[in-house]
Amino acid sequence: MFVDRVKVFVKAGDGGRGCSSFRREPYVPRGGPDGGVGGPGGHVALVASTQESTLLSLRYHTELRAERGSHGGPGNRTGRGGEDLLIRVPPGTEARDEATGVLLGEVLQDGDQLRVARGGRGGRGNLAFLSNANRAPREAEPGEPGEERWLRLDLRLLADVGFLGAPNAGKSTLLSRISAARPKIGDYPFTTLTPVLGVVASDDTSFVAADIPGIIEGAHEGAGLGLQFLRHVERTRVLLHVVDASGTSGREATADLAHVLAEVEAWDPALLKRPQLVAATKRDATSEPDPLPALVAMAARHDLRVVPVSAATGQGLVELKRALTGLLALASVPAVLEGA
Repeated sequence: MFVDRVKVFVKAGDGGRGCSSFRREPYVPRGGPDGGVGGPGGHVALVASTQESTLLSLRYHTELRAERGSHGGPGNRTGRGGEDLLIRVPPGTEARDEATGVLLGEVLQDGDQLRVARGGRGGRGNLAFLSNANRAPREAEPGEPGEERWLRLDLRLLADVGFLGAPNAGKSTLLSRISAARPKIGDYPFTTLTPVLGVVASDDTSFVAADIPGIIEGAHEGAGLGLQFLRHVERTRVLLHVVDASGTSGREATADLAHVLAEVEAWDPALLKRPQLVAATKRDATSEPDPLPALVAMAARHDLRVVPVSAATGQGLVELKRALTGLLALASVPAVLEGA
């Protein structure tokens, strides 16, 4: 099961209590204070791991607590610090405070860490309160409580190219032909219910492509599956608009492209400033009149190049991969989000 959004409660460890004690040794009738400091509580942090591909493990484990610090002891013994709790998540995961909506940060590369709750400081023992005015202090501090909060974790897939298009435009079939990915393929709407990643080899290089579930009109407001998955294209460097250009589906190719462009712009206008390409699919089974000339004319008005392809015959697949590789060479990496 692909899970890309969860809400979890995190609690950092409380600091250990400081100790109030006095030296009691033979021949030392008036030993001074010797209470030690409590240990600090453990922090809670997210850690990016390429071994994780979904947030499924956190869907049913929503309360996460780090270890508290040990109490201070006599003889000026400092309590042991609590162990940090490291939560493994897929690269591309961002964390927000659920109550305020403030972005705490994100983890993008394998091994990146993001602290989401700070452990409490250990309390001071009575030795810390010794002074000329107070030679026998008895007070000791309790440990500070660790931070706690509800977090909303969102996973945005990290891919070089994002496939966008209407349902049944041929995105999954195309991805299966140019990579080793094996997405579910069927002759009905919304065959793809979760994003699928595939590694595409082109000449002496390779890139990661993501098949995004079909985008329909109103997707940016939640129609179909768009609201769940449009955010995944925010990490992609290049957008590939996949359009059924066979003319046999009963839909107009130009209308499909216009709808997808409109939904992407409504979601985030900045996305349309990234390099884009149009793949006109199913060119092995065209009807009359051929929809390709009208699609090329419309794409030109948006400064988009059209590459006719057929997953069935292999027509145009090499050209498409090379065109995407060329755009990736010019595309910049999307800016990293910064916490408020």
